[in-house]
Amino acid sequence: MKNVLVYTSNTCGYCHEVKKYLDEIGVSFEEKNVSTDMEARKELMSKGFMGVPVIVIDEEYVQGFDKPKLDELLK
Repeated sequence: MKNVLVYTSNTCGYCHEVKKYLDEIGVSFEEKNVSTDMEARKELMSKGFMGVPVIVIDEEYVQGFDKPKLDELLK
């Protein structure tokens, strides 16, 4: 089982799509909402990202809802 973390915000449509997709394919994930969690926001920015969604699968980062890349990393 892969370790999956999703950085999201309340107003991000793609964030909702990513979470829905992961639920549909049966992948459990941890969510960190940068709208409500300032530590998560600082953490994400320290990694060089300014936008969401950012999906971390094990140690691989995917910015945006890149379904082919997610499928590849979740194999």
